[in-house]
Amino acid sequence: MQPSAALNRIKPSPTLAITSRVQELKRAGIDVIGLGAGEPDFDTPDSIKEAGIKAIRDGQTKYTNVDGTPELKEAVRAKFLRDNQLTYGIDQITVNAGGKHTLFNAMVATLDPGDEVVIPAPYWVSYPDVVLFAGGTPVFAPAGADQQYKLKPEQLEAAITPRTKWLILNSPSNPTGAAYSEAELKALGAVLERHPHVWIYADDMYEHIVFDDFRFTTIAQVRPSLYDRTLTANGASKAYAMTGWRIGFAGGPAWLIKAMSKLQSQSTSNPCSIAQAATVAALTGDQAFLKTNAALFQSRRDLVVSMLNQAKGITCPRPEGAFYVYPEFSALIGKSTPNGRLIATDEDFVGYLLDDAKVAAVQGEAFGLSPAMRISYATSDDLLREACERIQTACAALR
Repeated sequence: MQPSAALNRIKPSPTLAITSRVQELKRAGIDVIGLGAGEPDFDTPDSIKEAGIKAIRDGQTKYTNVDGTPELKEAVRAKFLRDNQLTYGIDQITVNAGGKHTLFNAMVATLDPGDEVVIPAPYWVSYPDVVLFAGGTPVFAPAGADQQYKLKPEQLEAAITPRTKWLILNSPSNPTGAAYSEAELKALGAVLERHPHVWIYADDMYEHIVFDDFRFTTIAQVRPSLYDRTLTANGASKAYAMTGWRIGFAGGPAWLIKAMSKLQSQSTSNPCSIAQAATVAALTGDQAFLKTNAALFQSRRDLVVSMLNQAKGITCPRPEGAFYVYPEFSALIGKSTPNGRLIATDEDFVGYLLDDAKVAAVQGEAFGLSPAMRISYATSDDLLREACERIQTACAALR
């Protein structure tokens, strides 16, 4: 017995591997600061936890509809109308076991061998692997720090071919935190209007974590002409600090939602009934804490960007949202560590930080654009300050 060809097309998640490594080091008593985790460091709000507890006590522990309870679908439908001015019917809503599951269902339900998916780089690590598993071909469109990690319309135009099936658009971005303005989305939408065979997967998971005066919009909202070929994906994980509850959701054309439900009926079946009840409370309850949390992340962003830009050889753009920065360090490639190890790649550099500075980040190679690294600032100010000081010291020691 051998693994399938589909399984051999993918690799384990590098971000989860870093998180696992940090946990091992901490269990061994090593003073390591982990900046690799992609989840908020604060707990799920009490009102949401209480809704989950009540669901257990009320016996909501049975199977539900395959892709979501009517109550949660209605809450998701109302969320899209309230936050994004997008009108969906109940048959246009799907609920899944996290945002990664939504992506998996959409790609596996629609891709055939030879179909292409345009993915701006840097990208979330799961995008290309899910496309590859589904039999599709990722087509990468690099967008570097010089363009604030955002895809330009001419790049999108150049990447589209007759075989393009999807564009995956993530804003704010994991791993860079870059977010597309309304004008930037309209410009990309104008390109897509000229290519009616291309569908759009709008990954809006970090919608509520935006900073300064940035106003979040999503592409079907600003280009209504694309509504019928856009899957607008979101979830409870990031904004509501519910990563472990595993609830993602999306709105899109009814035929696509039905196809995704068909796949889900023969794979995971319904998401956790208790988590669904808690997510109803999250989406329908008081939303004021979202701005409070975003303000906290903004202050952390400012701290990390300032300190990293003071590190020798590092340039760190200032992102509009999420809780990541993506500093580039091409000036450090070719240098050597104090014990003579050559820094030839960004993997070498993050390895050096882990070994010598006891700071864990994720190499840019995992996200498709090097030399860089992803740093999550979803941790305390004190730990962030200490980590950045260690990085400054490590950079200064390179020769």
